[in-house]
Amino acid sequence: MLRIALVGLPGSGKSTIGRQLARRLGLTALDTDHVIEQRLGCSIREYFEREGEASFRDVEQAVIDDVTQSHNGILSTGGGSVLRLANREHLRSRCHVVYLRSSPEEIFRRLRHDMQRPLLQVDDPLTRLRDLYAIRDPLYRETAHFVVETGRPSVANLLNMVVMQLELAGVLSPH
Repeated sequence: MLRIALVGLPGSGKSTIGRQLARRLGLTALDTDHVIEQRLGCSIREYFEREGEASFRDVEQAVIDDVTQSHNGILSTGGGSVLRLANREHLRSRCHVVYLRSSPEEIFRRLRHDMQRPLLQVDDPLTRLRDLYAIRDPLYRETAHFVVETGRPSVANLLNMVVMQLELAGVLSPH
């Protein structure tokens, strides 16, 4: 069983890199946010507004516990998945975890026109991203086996950087 999980701030490229990595390695990609929405029968945004963050995090924890035991392939996690210790432990012990590290400024530059992200629908999205980064960066680092700086490379270059890290660690055999 090969399980690779991607963690990082919203907008760091987890879903995009997850799909590309799965395609390249001939594995399946699974986005935990999509699994959560299927279980809830509504969008995370709606559920979050209606039931609150704690209730959402309970569902997220159950999904992460599930998929880190059952899914063979690439997992892209929600940006806040590392907030709970149980999630960090399940990810770290059951998967090879790659932290796609992006600075708040890079994410802001990348997402400033994205109106689908509730996270950024605030008066000062850059300050919001900086606050999230301050809280979550240590948690991502604690969870991850590998840290890949996303910087400004293309998706293809970022994908190559992730694959190279995994090959150097012996997780993947070099092709």
